[in-house]
Amino acid sequence: MILIVGLGPGGRNDISSAALNSLQSARKVILRTSRHPVVDWIREQGIEFADLDYLYDDALDYESLYRSIADRVLTEATGGDVVYAVPGHPLVAEKSVELIIEMANTQGIEMKVVASPSFFEAVCAALNLSVGDGVQLLDGLSLKRTNLNPALPAVIFQVPDQSSASEVKLTLQQIYPDDWEITVVDAAGVEGQQRIEKIPLFQLDRRNFNYLTSLYLPPVPLERRRPSFADLVEIMARLRGEGGCPWDRQQTHQTLRRYLIEEAYEVIEAIDRIEMESLCEELGDLLLQPIFQAQLASEEGYFDIDDVIEAITVKLLNRHPHVFGDVKVESAEHVLRNWEQIKRAEKGENWRPSALDGVPKDLPALMKALEISKKAARVGFDWPDRDSVLVKLDEEVAELKEAIINDNHEAVEWEVGDLLFTIVNLARWSRIDPEDALRTMVGRFERRFRGMENDAQERGINLSDLGPEKLDELWEMVKAQEGIASSVETR
Repeated sequence: MILIVGLGPGGRNDISSAALNSLQSARKVILRTSRHPVVDWIREQGIEFADLDYLYDDALDYESLYRSIADRVLTEATGGDVVYAVPGHPLVAEKSVELIIEMANTQGIEMKVVASPSFFEAVCAALNLSVGDGVQLLDGLSLKRTNLNPALPAVIFQVPDQSSASEVKLTLQQIYPDDWEITVVDAAGVEGQQRIEKIPLFQLDRRNFNYLTSLYLPPVPLERRRPSFADLVEIMARLRGEGGCPWDRQQTHQTLRRYLIEEAYEVIEAIDRIEMESLCEELGDLLLQPIFQAQLASEEGYFDIDDVIEAITVKLLNRHPHVFGDVKVESAEHVLRNWEQIKRAEKGENWRPSALDGVPKDLPALMKALEISKKAARVGFDWPDRDSVLVKLDEEVAELKEAIINDNHEAVEWEVGDLLFTIVNLARWSRIDPEDALRTMVGRFERRFRGMENDAQERGINLSDLGPEKLDELWEMVKAQEGIASSVETR
């Protein structure tokens, strides 16, 4: 059996009587480190022990160090019961204990934990810190930006040297203001050694650190911190609440419908123009729409934004077994086939009866034509190759010409539709999105037409006064100028 014992934060009065009794009665005691204030007192009690300080010198990093420590303790346990003692509380910010528990469970080795107060309790006592509203407890040696919530107070343990302090500072500066006041606590709870100092974040790595150093960061108000997703959700709730914005409070799912569509197209426009700053802004505008809709649904008792996130997360996990499971795929097409099969299995009896179901009825016609043709092709209703689509294209052009010659308006409309649908399929066979192709062409036309207007204005000419030949001449001139500019830009 492995008995994992906590030595407390440092003072001899902090080690529990149960922990002391365990050390006194142990066959073999192993300390993770002897660099702890209570160790000298333990030695005075006649308790013999070995320490693992020598592993620190050979370790490449802290992850490999803790792995080596865990391996050593488990090896010792194969020869009989062993006590493994660590600073603080064994289950608070103690990576080596996490690894030992994980490995011991796998190997069927019995374990028991004997607690003493943690560093956290000592820091709270030193700072008169109340934890009623929640405090983040973080390991400085494995600190990540994603673990931080500046809206909550945070206590960071294990900042043993200036190198680790520098890493902690760089991580914190991604979220906290550079001048945010941090409280540095050395030897919390150790009589005669405890020291408390307040410094701005940017000075964090300009002082000395040791294995008993902890940090306290007070919460940052919204106006001073980098806003998070949770902040955005809270702001939306406030806008809709009592004393909020009159306009926001008037909105419904139906009135917001148009904004969702408009914001999506503004994102597309930013993408087409390759304007990354604009794209960032437009994505924010688009993100607001599902949050707004979810807030309305929450007020109505249907769902909230967390339900939305849960639903899409579960869907992504379930529909990507080739990433989160052991399914093998050979291509993107294989992924799409699996996706359809998984959707069918999820829906069961409620699965769409038609292969064409699932295409939103309000999609723009060009996009809808592409999605419909894709779905038909997946069940085999398709041309054998692209050349066959070209033959069909010639047929549709001929039929359109005939309808025009016969001056049959209804037939012309019909044949224009057939021709457009055939072009959509030709684009699909060519791996081109017809919506993107048409949007690019319209942008090109708009740019050139505006160029014609500018040239005409510079010459004091009104476009509407020019005949077809002069307009064509001006158009070709603008095209030529555009070609020269493009060539120079390429060089």
